[in-house]
Amino acid sequence: MKENNDVFKKFRDSFSKFDGHLHILEQRVPVERQMEYFKYSENLRKDPSTSDVLNTDIQILEEKLYDPQSTPEYKKYILSLFAISRQVRAYRILEEYAQEPDADVADWTYMALMESRIALESELSDEKQIYISTGLGGKKEKLRFYVLVLANELKPFQEYQKKVIEREFPYSLEKADCEIERLTIGEKYMELVFLIPVRANIKQTLDRVINECNQYGNFLSSVFTITNVKELSTEEVEEIIKKNERNSQASH
Repeated sequence: MKENNDVFKKFRDSFSKFDGHLHILEQRVPVERQMEYFKYSENLRKDPSTSDVLNTDIQILEEKLYDPQSTPEYKKYILSLFAISRQVRAYRILEEYAQEPDADVADWTYMALMESRIALESELSDEKQIYISTGLGGKKEKLRFYVLVLANELKPFQEYQKKVIEREFPYSLEKADCEIERLTIGEKYMELVFLIPVRANIKQTLDRVINECNQYGNFLSSVFTITNVKELSTEEVEEIIKKNERNSQASH
């Protein structure tokens, strides 16, 4: 990854200067769905009839939420109502429902629960609240990232090189308070899905472990792909490899 310029530095600095409570959406919710939720929630707040509905018995709405006859759209409506209600009872219902939500509104449930939690904590605490959401989610004060590192000059990894990767990545990342969830080594690439503290220097952390691996033969590219939007599919990875192979052939 190129520093690009300072995108990740600005990302890190924005959190290092923040003094307050971070809320990180832990589940993987597509960014498009998140935007859809926020727009829906905003429109619901503006709707004059919303306050009347919120004054009705929450138990009735809860029953409708669990009613098999309720449509996904109606369940979304109820979930969003609970989220903006600022009522502890509504929050508890969301919390319980999120343990085993209906598949067709699972993403919506996670978003509603997060919004409800932030709203209540804002009222009960003087501490500033900040909400962080990415397509890949996170855990506590760590964000999940997907990383693709190609073999240097796209030469197939030798067995000893694979062992170096398997040894050095867990060792170095654990020292940086990161958590590896997946480390996959292909013929000419490696993939990493890991959690990293939001205030950590992402590029420096990855540069360090790649440099450590390259002490044993300079076999990993120093330019890598990193995203917190989604994991790349096998087809997307293969397309990146083919593109790099074409570029390499053209430059010779």
